[in-house]
Amino acid sequence: MRMFTRITQAVSVAPQIAPEDVALAAAQGFRTIVNNRPDGESLDQPPGADIEAAAHAAGLAYVAIPIDHTGFNLDQVEAMVSALDHGPVLAFCRSGTRSCNLWALAAAKQGGDPAEIIAAAGEGGYNVAGLLPMLKQLAPR
Repeated sequence: MRMFTRITQAVSVAPQIAPEDVALAAAQGFRTIVNNRPDGESLDQPPGADIEAAAHAAGLAYVAIPIDHTGFNLDQVEAMVSALDHGPVLAFCRSGTRSCNLWALAAAKQGGDPAEIIAAAGEGGYNVAGLLPMLKQLAPR
């Protein structure tokens, strides 16, 4: 059984999920699946369209916000902010790290305290402390 890592009450992250994991996500109360992995990143990943179809079949929203080697941009952060409005959200990528990082940036943009964001990610096993300058920049003053 696939395990999802809870970061907050409204957000969990996971390594690559498969279409069959979507039913579990729905059963656990998630309302939106966020795919942070570009299609074709590795040969063993299922196509995003297959996960999207499974999400829709399970009554879940699906949002693709692919994060590649070039890193994060403001459009991606704003897309994640929008996705978070339709939570609880399960976000995934290859390892869960990009998803957690994008959540952290979106949480800061929503007014979250950078220290609390770093602590929440740390409790889930993710270190986002390197994002502190960006978190501070995104957080409203």
